[in-house]
Amino acid sequence: MTFAQLGLSQPVLQALELKSYTTPTPIQEQAIPTVLEGRDLLGIAQTGTGKTAAFMLPSIDRLIASGKTAQRKCCRMLVLAPTRELAGQIAQSARDYSALTTLRTQSIFGGTSVSKDRQKMMRGSDVLVATPGRLLDLIDQNALSLAGVEILVLDEADQMLDLGFIHALRRIVGLLPQRRQTLFFSATMPNAIKQLADSYLSNPAQVAVRPVATTADLVEQKVVLINQDEKQALIEMIFRGQYSPAGEVVNALVFTRTKHGADRVVRKLGQAGVRADAIHGNKSQSQRERALADFKSGRTKVLVATDIAARGIDISGLSHVINYELPNVPEQYVHRIGRTARAGAKGIALSLCAGDERAYLRDIQKLTGVTLEKLPLPDDFRSAVESGIEHGHEANSRPPRQDRGRKRHPNVRITTPQGKPAPRRNEGDDRAARATGTDGARPAANHPGAKPARSGKPGGFKKWSGGQNRQGGKPAGRTEGGENRGGNQPMRRRRQGARTTS
Repeated sequence: MTFAQLGLSQPVLQALELKSYTTPTPIQEQAIPTVLEGRDLLGIAQTGTGKTAAFMLPSIDRLIASGKTAQRKCCRMLVLAPTRELAGQIAQSARDYSALTTLRTQSIFGGTSVSKDRQKMMRGSDVLVATPGRLLDLIDQNALSLAGVEILVLDEADQMLDLGFIHALRRIVGLLPQRRQTLFFSATMPNAIKQLADSYLSNPAQVAVRPVATTADLVEQKVVLINQDEKQALIEMIFRGQYSPAGEVVNALVFTRTKHGADRVVRKLGQAGVRADAIHGNKSQSQRERALADFKSGRTKVLVATDIAARGIDISGLSHVINYELPNVPEQYVHRIGRTARAGAKGIALSLCAGDERAYLRDIQKLTGVTLEKLPLPDDFRSAVESGIEHGHEANSRPPRQDRGRKRHPNVRITTPQGKPAPRRNEGDDRAARATGTDGARPAANHPGAKPARSGKPGGFKKWSGGQNRQGGKPAGRTEGGENRGGNQPMRRRRQGARTTS
C-alpha cells in the first residue's frame, strides 16, 4: 500500500516525497483512514513505529479541508507531549509535513522564554505542540485560549502519567470544546491508561500494531551480572574497545536512574578519555539541545541520560542502548531500548545488573517475555578493578590541597627582603611565613603597614558574619544579590540610609 491509497491530499503527498517516504508503516496504514473520517482513535504502538506521522498527516488534511483560520491566542490542533525533546521533534515533523500548505506550527515548552511564547501565540497557531506545564502557564496569563481546538492529540500518554501530569491533563481537557476529535497514543496499556482513555474518547477506534509491552524484534538484548561499584570500570572498557562481546559501539545512549548519577558517569568517562555528555532535568534547554546536536552529529560518542530521554529522541543509526542502572518500572525498559533498532535497523541493548537489581531484571523479563542473554565479564576484569589501572582515575586525580603549590599571579614577582626570588612553599609554609614575617610577599602581623590582627589571626584578614575571608574578598557563603549559599549565617541588616547598588 502507498500513502496515496490512504486518501491523503496532494500537498501532503508531495511533502512526503520530499522526505523520501514511500511506504506507510502498519500503524499508519490503520490509523490514517480512521483519523480522516473524524473518529476518535486509541493507538497502541511502541516508539519508532511512525506514530507521529500516523496522527499528523491526516490531521493536516482535516485542518486544510475545514477552511478555518487560527484566531488570535488560539490554536486549532493541540498536541500534548510529556517532554521538551518529544515536543520539539513533533513540531518539526508537523512543519515538514505541512511545508506546502499555509498552516502555522508552534511549539511551547519549559526551559524557554515565556515572553517569547506569548508572542508566538499572539497571531494564533494552526498546530500547537506543548508540554502540559508551559501550556497551563500561558493559559493562566491569558496568553492562550483552548476554545477553538478542533483536534486534541495525547502522545505518549503512559509517560504523561508516569511523570505526574494527570491533574494537569484533567484541567486542560476541561478547558476544551466538547465537540472535538481526540487521538490518544500510548506504548503500553496499563489500567490507568485505559481508564483515562475511556474518559477522554468517544466511541474510539482502536489500533494496535503489536502486543502490549513487547520489545522490538530487531533489538538484541543482553545482560551482564556485575557488582554496582564495578559498573563504571566495565563501561570504560567498553568505550575504549577493551571489551566488546556486544559488538562494536558506534554510539551509545546510556541510561541512569538519577540526574546526579548521570553527571558522575560523564565525569568519570571524561577522566578515562571518553567524550560524553549528559542530558537530564537539571540541564538548561540550551545545554540539552547542544548535547543532542553533538550526539546526533557524531561529535560525541556517548550520551548519558535519565528516563526523560527514553522517548522523544529519534537518533538514526544508534548502535547501542546501555542500561547502566535497570529501571524499577519494567515498562520503562521497553521505552529505553526503543531508541535503537528504529526504521528497520538493528540494535543492541546491554544492561548492567547489580545484585540489588535482580528483581527488576525478573520483572522486565516477565513483562517482555524475553530472556536476556547473559554475557561473561572479561577474564582479567577483577584484577583490573582492584588495581585501578583500567579506571584511569589515578592519573587524573588532583593532589591533596595541602600538597599543592602556592598560586602566584603571573605578573607579580615575589621576592624575599634581600631581593631574591621567594621559594615556592605549600599553604602551611605560607601561613607560618606570614605569621613570622619571613616572607617578603605579604606583610606580617607586626609590619608597620599591616592592619591589626583580629581574634589571633595574622594581619590582612577580615572577620565576616558568614565566615572568614582574605582582605578584599567577598564574605564567605554570600553571593551577589544578597543570597546566602549553603545554609550559612544570614546577612546582617544594612544600616538605614546606606547606599545600595542594583
